[in-house]
Amino acid sequence: MTRKRPATPAKSARATCERTSGIADRALCLAAIAARDAAFDGRFVYSVATTGVYCRPSCPSRGARPENIALHAACGDAENAGFRPCKRCRPDVPHLRARQAERIAAACRQIETAESSPPLAALASAAGLSPHHFHRLFKSVTGVTPKAYAQAQRRARVQEGLAAGASVTAALHQAGYNAASRFYAEAGAALGMRPGGYRTGGAGAELRFAVGVSSLGAVLVAASDKGVAAILIGEDGDVLRRDLARRFPRAHLVAEDAAFAGVIAQVVSTIEEPAAGLDLPLDVRGTAFQQRVWQELQRIPVGATATYAEVAARIGRPEAARAVAGACAANAHAVAIPCHRVVRGDGSLSGYRWGVARKAALIAREQGAHGCEDDAAYRSDPGPARRGTVRRKPREA
Repeated sequence: MTRKRPATPAKSARATCERTSGIADRALCLAAIAARDAAFDGRFVYSVATTGVYCRPSCPSRGARPENIALHAACGDAENAGFRPCKRCRPDVPHLRARQAERIAAACRQIETAESSPPLAALASAAGLSPHHFHRLFKSVTGVTPKAYAQAQRRARVQEGLAAGASVTAALHQAGYNAASRFYAEAGAALGMRPGGYRTGGAGAELRFAVGVSSLGAVLVAASDKGVAAILIGEDGDVLRRDLARRFPRAHLVAEDAAFAGVIAQVVSTIEEPAAGLDLPLDVRGTAFQQRVWQELQRIPVGATATYAEVAARIGRPEAARAVAGACAANAHAVAIPCHRVVRGDGSLSGYRWGVARKAALIAREQGAHGCEDDAAYRSDPGPARRGTVRRKPREA
């Protein structure tokens, strides 16, 4: 009978590290490292015993032998084990896409708060980029140019002033228009009607939208006068546009509206670097049951997950786990209504409207950025439907 060779101290320590980090599939992670797959960035980091550094899975450095590689769930775990961050891929700082999205979001805020449209050179200087690079990056993230975004913000100020009852002359000057002729020349595109008609409250049923880019693919944001009506993620912006048309067949769709470039930047920034949530007004359309489910999904903390059965129980319908899954599939507000945080009873990932791979990436990023400290607190909370109430037994089939 052959006897199993005892593990070496290095292998034993590596196995203990990976087991406590919750990384189960070592073979999959090693394959991602060998392929330098950027899709795994944020899900784990790996350290190399012979160099003393830790890297992102996509690090372009020379490959290491598998026996010298240890996997870590977060940068802090690797540093606690005595490794220093790689100077080439810089795993201890936000990903390039996240840094770019944050710069563009800051530029959007600068445009929004300025009394007049800031020059391109000033925006680029504040972002630490050349004007040409900044212009190209701004359009890549938001889907519109900085000039178009500034014009949209100016138009939005006019709309706010008119809605508040200000005269047309006062509203346009407060918005930063130096000449009334320029405002009237573009009033049709800005308001969809004559300024006097908008001031009296007459507005058409329109759905405006624009498309940006994230590391998970194209991002489409559409909004009505009530709020954001859809956030869609996919490989191709044209496919998302057709999906939007199917979801809202009776709406008048206005393409590439610069007014939502700032919203797109905020959505992209949240996708790349998970935050506490998106502070956006939502125009949510669905059945009463679907809206109850979507409201509960928004209560799941960043970094936490819940099962379909748990969500069903928390809304007072413990027998409706399958219906909860259907409501998640019908959700048109990716990230804002976080249906990606709902998993199967065994913890595995099930279907996701925008792809299981994107669901895994979103969960990994949120747990990597915020941990799971809120998970136990959320699960111990009975939920608003059951808190302080006695529920009757579900009717037998």
